[in-house]
Amino acid sequence: MLRPFIQQLFNQPPEATLYHYTTLSGLLGIVRSEVLWASDVRYMNDSAELHHMLDLLTEGIQSRIISGDPKAQLLNHFAQWINERLNQGHMLFAASFRANGNLLSQWRGYSSIGKGVSLGFHPDHISHWAKEQQFEIGRCIYDTHTQTQLVQQAIDSVCQIDLPEDELFAEVETDLLRLAVLLKHPSFREEDEWRVVLPITHQELDPRVKFREGSAMLKPYTEFALSSRDQPMALEHVYLGPSPDSTLSINSLRLFFRQHKLMPIRGIEDSKIPFRAC
Repeated sequence: MLRPFIQQLFNQPPEATLYHYTTLSGLLGIVRSEVLWASDVRYMNDSAELHHMLDLLTEGIQSRIISGDPKAQLLNHFAQWINERLNQGHMLFAASFRANGNLLSQWRGYSSIGKGVSLGFHPDHISHWAKEQQFEIGRCIYDTHTQTQLVQQAIDSVCQIDLPEDELFAEVETDLLRLAVLLKHPSFREEDEWRVVLPITHQELDPRVKFREGSAMLKPYTEFALSSRDQPMALEHVYLGPSPDSTLSINSLRLFFRQHKLMPIRGIEDSKIPFRAC
């Protein structure tokens, strides 16, 4: 079956500080609201991983068909269905964290004018908040051999489930999305990304689904709360990204966190990456 082996990918809890990169504007919103926006993965900036898994699935399916697989007709229909459902199917929301809180590649995405920070959270807090909100947390997979093995297992499972095609494809859709959101191109390996994810099947009925304005369309998202009744919001560590005046910037961050009783346990640290590098 598909679900048990995919569930294993979400059973490994993080053990080190996890960082969320954001802008200064994003920082203000996160601290004041105590939530992160978890976006529908199809609308995320790096949604290419859905197409990455689609390519892996298509390649694996075609290889089996060419080799004379007895379920070639099912596999053909499966390949067609995957392509049709990619942009129209179930929603899966994700918020991203990195094990490395001081990456030049990430600062380039957030601090073109010196406005980046990465907020470090204790891994146990993230796991606790995720469990309370029915989110799952999983570590992204970059190794091509492991990715190929997982995709082959997914195809095996589809071939082994004894259901009419429509029911079969509906049965595996959410699990395929859960797999796709963890398979990232090897070129992003340095990010060592973790994701908290929430699958939603009946999107039009779920009050957790909200919308925000994007650059060219409305983007669906849901909220991931960074506090709970028994675990208030807390920061483990904060990096300031490359800045034209890091001393002044760290000082204002310190004042802001003190005002909100949210001083990072291990303090605020300058990235020490030259501003011009971004």
